[in-house]
Amino acid sequence: MRIWQGRPYPLGATWDGMGVNFALFSENATAVELCLYSGPEEAIETEKIWLRERTNQIWHCYLPDVRLGQLYGYRVHAPYEPARGHRFNPAKMVLDPYAKAITGQVKWDDSVFAYKVGGSQEDLEPTDANSAGAMPKSVVADATFAWGDDRSPQTPWNRTVIYECHVKGMTFKHPDVPENLRGTYLGLCSDPILDHLKSLGVTAVELLPVHHFINDRHLVEKGLTNYWGYNSIGFFAPEARYATAGGGQQVEEFKRMVRTFHAAGLEVILDVVYNHTAEGNHLGPTLCFRGIDNVAYYRLMPDNPRMMQDFTGTGNSLNMQHPRTLQLIMDSLRYWVSDMHVDGFRFDLAPALARELFEMDRLSAFFDIILQDPQLSQVKLIAEPWDVGPGGYQVGNFPVGWAEWNGKYRDTVRKFWKGEPGQIPEVASRLSGSADIYQWTQRSAYASVNFVVAHDGFTLHDLVSYEQKHNEANGENSQDGNNDNISRNWGAEGDTDDPAILDARYRAMRSFLATIAFSQGVPMISHGDEIARTQKGNNNTYCQDNETTWVNWELDDRRRTLLAFAREVFALRHANPVLRRRTFFRGEVVSHEGVKDLTWIKCDGQEMSQQDWGNTDAHCLGMLIHGSATDETDDRGRPIVGDTMLLLFNATEEPVRFQLSAMDLNGDLPGNGGTWSPVIETAGRSAALAEDNSIEVPGHSVLLLRFVPEEAGAATAEPDSTVVTSVGSADR
Repeated sequence: MRIWQGRPYPLGATWDGMGVNFALFSENATAVELCLYSGPEEAIETEKIWLRERTNQIWHCYLPDVRLGQLYGYRVHAPYEPARGHRFNPAKMVLDPYAKAITGQVKWDDSVFAYKVGGSQEDLEPTDANSAGAMPKSVVADATFAWGDDRSPQTPWNRTVIYECHVKGMTFKHPDVPENLRGTYLGLCSDPILDHLKSLGVTAVELLPVHHFINDRHLVEKGLTNYWGYNSIGFFAPEARYATAGGGQQVEEFKRMVRTFHAAGLEVILDVVYNHTAEGNHLGPTLCFRGIDNVAYYRLMPDNPRMMQDFTGTGNSLNMQHPRTLQLIMDSLRYWVSDMHVDGFRFDLAPALARELFEMDRLSAFFDIILQDPQLSQVKLIAEPWDVGPGGYQVGNFPVGWAEWNGKYRDTVRKFWKGEPGQIPEVASRLSGSADIYQWTQRSAYASVNFVVAHDGFTLHDLVSYEQKHNEANGENSQDGNNDNISRNWGAEGDTDDPAILDARYRAMRSFLATIAFSQGVPMISHGDEIARTQKGNNNTYCQDNETTWVNWELDDRRRTLLAFAREVFALRHANPVLRRRTFFRGEVVSHEGVKDLTWIKCDGQEMSQQDWGNTDAHCLGMLIHGSATDETDDRGRPIVGDTMLLLFNATEEPVRFQLSAMDLNGDLPGNGGTWSPVIETAGRSAALAEDNSIEVPGHSVLLLRFVPEEAGAATAEPDSTVVTSVGSADR
């Protein structure tokens, strides 16, 4: 085989139409072998090539006789010195960190560990067992694709509705998805799924990790799998198990999925796991980074380099202080934007990426590099703003340009609808965009990604059906998963046929969905919550690739009605700009009549006073948003005026009557001409104004009313006819 000098850049395996350039960074290696294989399970190389060229710590060569689809790996030579943090072992074939495709899975045996497993000094004594037969292989992938006129929808943040979903779980049980496409990228972008997402008003799908990941050994030995995928090993390679074919085909199919989503007006956001890898702690396997340059890629304990610093709970943390590790992450992000056309990222355990010496730093190199990057600074950037290290809870502390999963929103809304006391001041902040959290960093309301449930924890159905986690199937004696779920079962734990309990549960789910849809910020729902998906009380289904996690698309009347309701509330959000502002409310006058943009109302119709905010026994609140409070404009900069809306929240057990005639504090509201028209009620019955202009809000429900000015009253339909209830929605 001909071996030419090649180039140190780009890193990885690059096909140029005539041959392949290979480039691998290793600062501390003394020699590197490029190994070529004829099959994914082969243990013996068909060719073994010593890389003679080294430029700026990058080993490289060019092979004019290699073609697309070639399987390869590396063996990296240097002393095995754990006391200094070095864990080189050339008996271990390692994956290319820049591989654009990976085929196969780890076949767990002791050969994939660099040390003698079970020995008294297991992290000191290397083993010469060849690991290649147990290892997946890197693939020389084709980068070409007919994108045509594909372009990102670039949906503005304030118009964004995020749908978090799992590629397989979303599609595997859908009866209308072609059977050969279920569980795949192509299944996820099939017409039945697209129709469902668009009918919900979704503008962006946020995919659980699709970087190539590893099934943990302890899970495989229990007959389980790493279903969620938070165990990455290939930051450039789309997961092959979600493709209809291997051998690099996953790259093309992923691109086809993105192109199809874009054509439908939907953005694609990736949940990315750059904070750690699948290699675990110092006793973990040697799959990639550890065998290439452990000291460069991982954070080690300063006083004991045998051990690894762990801010993630997985055993390791990537070394964000090393420029080549930063380059790896930035190159990966740019690749997914430029080559794969994705529209944004949700960063798992994001504080771990911004820890400099120890604590998270808003001025860290990670943030600075993204801010100045002309591509990355323009896509959607979402942080999971916590990790498990000291000071890891960083909600509100990310810089300009970032949105965050708002964990305070999740907890406050759960507590409010559960009926816990003292929630009114905080729930008002969450409903209005969490200015108390984000305004100090000069960010806007859309910095808050509002959610009540996500993949990690109870589903929405289970949040109102279980008060204890039921994780026995995970094989950890139910010691895993969160114990504090802020949930309520409404009278029975788990499944029940009691119609009263079921009514209460579905009312609660509708109230949660309405709260998310009508809160300022960016709403996010988790796949299947709109049809009451259940995991039977398991709140940590990371290892369950089965009926527990797959969405069940067989809908009974209750689930079908819930879906119709979800469609209604998000359609209302899209139609009314006052429900999706770009900036925070100011509580200031916005019209010549002296009307404020936002007014908080008590049950008697009067504005909340300072004393009222301190009432810990209060569980009801009115949120009056004036139509002139919109901050949205058309293409020519002219204000888009919305409807004046009144949201009434009752988290008590009993009905509460709100007196609307008393709201004369605003010049153009009753009783100064006009009336209120009920639009949404989560209690499942039609609301109606009483003769005294009051309205009853049932317990644990939301009521949304629209103000109809007097001059428009004659042309307005009967108020009751516009009410969206659990029954009315299904009828439509």
